[in-house]
Amino acid sequence: MTPNALNGSGAPRAAPWTAVAALGIVFGDLGTSPLYTMQTIVGSLGGQSQEQAALGVLSLIFWTLLITISVKYCLFVMRADNQGEGGILALMSLVGMNDWRRGTYIGATMGLLGAALIYGDGVITPSISVLSALEGVNVATTALKPFILPLGIAILVALFAVQRFGTAVIGKAFGPIMLLWFVAIGVLGLVAVVHHPRVLEAVNPWFALRLLLSSGPGALVLLGGVFLCATGGEALYADMGHFGRLPIRLAWYAVALPSLLLSYAGQCGLLLDGAPKGINPFFLLAPHWAVIPLVILATLATIIASQAIITGAFSMTRQAMQLGWLPGFNIRQTSDKVYGQIYVPAVNAMMAVGTIAITLAFRSSDRLAGAYGTAVSTTMVLTTLLLFRAMHHVWRWPMIVVAPLSAIFILVDLSFFTANLAKIVDGGWVPLTLGICIFIVMVTWRTGTAALRAKLATMAEPVDQFLEELKANRIPRVPGVGVFLTRTDDRIPSYISDHVRNTGSLHQSVVILNLKFEEQPRIFEDRRDVEPIVDGLSRVTLRYGFFERPDVPNALKSGCGLPSDIDIGRVVFFGTRDLVTPGEHSWRSHWRYSLFALLYKNAARIIDRFDLPPTRTVEVTRQIKI
Repeated sequence: MTPNALNGSGAPRAAPWTAVAALGIVFGDLGTSPLYTMQTIVGSLGGQSQEQAALGVLSLIFWTLLITISVKYCLFVMRADNQGEGGILALMSLVGMNDWRRGTYIGATMGLLGAALIYGDGVITPSISVLSALEGVNVATTALKPFILPLGIAILVALFAVQRFGTAVIGKAFGPIMLLWFVAIGVLGLVAVVHHPRVLEAVNPWFALRLLLSSGPGALVLLGGVFLCATGGEALYADMGHFGRLPIRLAWYAVALPSLLLSYAGQCGLLLDGAPKGINPFFLLAPHWAVIPLVILATLATIIASQAIITGAFSMTRQAMQLGWLPGFNIRQTSDKVYGQIYVPAVNAMMAVGTIAITLAFRSSDRLAGAYGTAVSTTMVLTTLLLFRAMHHVWRWPMIVVAPLSAIFILVDLSFFTANLAKIVDGGWVPLTLGICIFIVMVTWRTGTAALRAKLATMAEPVDQFLEELKANRIPRVPGVGVFLTRTDDRIPSYISDHVRNTGSLHQSVVILNLKFEEQPRIFEDRRDVEPIVDGLSRVTLRYGFFERPDVPNALKSGCGLPSDIDIGRVVFFGTRDLVTPGEHSWRSHWRYSLFALLYKNAARIIDRFDLPPTRTVEVTRQIKI
């Protein structure tokens, strides 16, 4: 998030250019959905008359975008911000469900599972978007068909490879390119609508209802295809912290929504004329001379959409880390001006492997459509359930208002959720399995760290004798400053007395530093709490929001119990690097312990997480049985 995106109160500033920028980050997935949505739906329209099918499909798409995106997400879900930040993890924290304890299990499970499933669909989005754009060349010539898959793989490899350099420069072009994309698809759709004005009748919801009723069991397959037009809905909420709700709403209502509706209406107009099967109707909207330029523009748009998904995964990983649901990952800030410009190497590598593997396995966008949507439809249901709690318990709205609104949203969400269950055998199991695996990792990490903290609490030694020796000057003091990082709430962590026993001395100035992450995105007030213990020894607590990255050396420069004349560049930092082993009564089954031990062993070191200087940081290794 840009530092200047918020004013002093935490409210995002609105500006027209911010709405344009939002087009490039927020609407990549929604904006490129016309590339594959209608192509997928056409294959499920067997047995329907041409006119009934065309108007019914357009009516379903119109009301889906209106109810799910325009009303539910833009008007209600985006209102549930946590200090300006969005996303299902922020919503979970807002409604007080971030703790893993009795009474909050259900809410925490909904939030965590929803976040985990976003990763699942996140590995499919780049693949289906890029392939559907490249397959447009088949409209102009079939000679290039054998090269589509290799070229798609090359683009995806390059996309993930450049993440390490950040997107600060190329990001400036995202908004204008997506604006051009929306204008292009809107104009092409408008031309087709002018030639087929009958498609405007699809505003009548009866066409949608009649098509569903006449489709019988095939209605589920049909709804599964229609849902693809709304799969980017979660991005509006997740990326709200980057731009604020007003610019996103402006971009949606003024640009994205009209352009998408015109594009879908134009494609349905071609269905009225009997568009040939096997060819993407989106590219049939363009005159023959414009197909190749449109393919190039579509490819750029899908790369932008993929970039938005990757950036969103990085941001969500940082949120989960700060809230204590994922182990520490090495995070690199790729811009000194834009807070949201980060790079998480481990997440980038895992997403790259998953995306490329899925691309090689499915090989085409129409086959990928079978795997797409199952995870995000589940997330939408979970978001609605958490939104119900926000409306009733946080906003204190009366049940007479909350109940009908929630009923409408959950009815639509469950319809799409049920429809997407039919996709499980066609590949929908892939994102669901990946999401469930990530959910297990999250819960295992949280439970394991709780068991570790409980064990450390039992290991705490009485500090009275240590303090008496310190006050009586019986512990030799050496020049310098030592900062001891601790994860416990003990006034003096046990490894300080271990340090004195092993070295026979203690620094002249000592700071016991505890970093706490709050269930809010940012801390605007003074984040420091200083407690002097004895002369030359103080305990400092630094509080951070779950969307912030601590810079410990800078935070300690003033007002943290250090002598005013101390050079922060000479401070020595101490931390622990524990080796976890199973105890006699292990807290969980062997495989859960093994998973936690693996995660804990490979978690990012404190040097990387808190910007500590490597040459002045000492890690103490301890073996702890849990």
